[in-house]
Amino acid sequence: MPRTALLSLLALIAIASYSPAQEQPFGVATENDVVYTKVGETELKLDMARPRDGNGLFPALLVIHGGAWRAGNKADLRPLLLECAQRGYVAVSPQYRFCPKDVFPAQVHDVKAVVRWLRTNAAKYKVDGEHIGAVGFSAGGHLSLMLGLTDKEDGLEGDVPSDAPSSKVQAVVNYFGPTDLAASDLPEVSRGLVNNFIGGGPAEKAEAFAKASPLTFVSKGDAAVLTFQGTKDPLVPDSQATKLANKMTAAGVSGRVELLIGAGHGWAGAELDRTKAETFAFFDMHLKRPK
Repeated sequence: MPRTALLSLLALIAIASYSPAQEQPFGVATENDVVYTKVGETELKLDMARPRDGNGLFPALLVIHGGAWRAGNKADLRPLLLECAQRGYVAVSPQYRFCPKDVFPAQVHDVKAVVRWLRTNAAKYKVDGEHIGAVGFSAGGHLSLMLGLTDKEDGLEGDVPSDAPSSKVQAVVNYFGPTDLAASDLPEVSRGLVNNFIGGGPAEKAEAFAKASPLTFVSKGDAAVLTFQGTKDPLVPDSQATKLANKMTAAGVSGRVELLIGAGHGWAGAELDRTKAETFAFFDMHLKRPK
């Protein structure tokens, strides 16, 4: 694919979840560029929005940007963080390492570190450490699924102490993220992006492709998952979503998959408003304690 076309696709991925900037609402506190971990000499940072008032404890949400694991900006999701905080969540949007400089599992290690950071700092930010969710878009949806479907024994935690807090979340909303990275029906451009993420092709990196695929890890007791997937997505076929639904059904994992007929890799307007409302309803059901 010509470089200009590829860059256009990456731009589409990166902005698929973008919302227009808005003023900070009353009752919401924000902090930007908070360091959540260091990798070597590199500081990784997150942006946060949370309810200013109340005794808590508040459920938390990771909001993870897309960009084919190689692009994107945590700051683009600040408007969505404000919405989350208005609805009673401590919400964070993390920076994570990009391929091809850093390949899988670096990105998974990073978002898992965010979950552990939230649990370690639960008292400071009034976080309910037993009720954490993740929502992501495209590559961010994939990383959100990895947070909800993998456990410590799956070997994706990174170099952390044995007594480190759990990095597993309790609910996931996945917007058009891939679930089976070795699938034969991935479009050519997507295969190239996945190969860059893994650091090689499926023939030479078969084990890594399986380990990087959320579908591999679906099992009883996993986080509830809501997936939104367009049927005319040029990057992620809707078969990725239906495969996930079949595995969830077999394992008894709760949630649902919604196919948006004719939608591509992201949507706007009334459909975005509707799917956001469904997103918050799903998280409210699975993460908020009864009053």
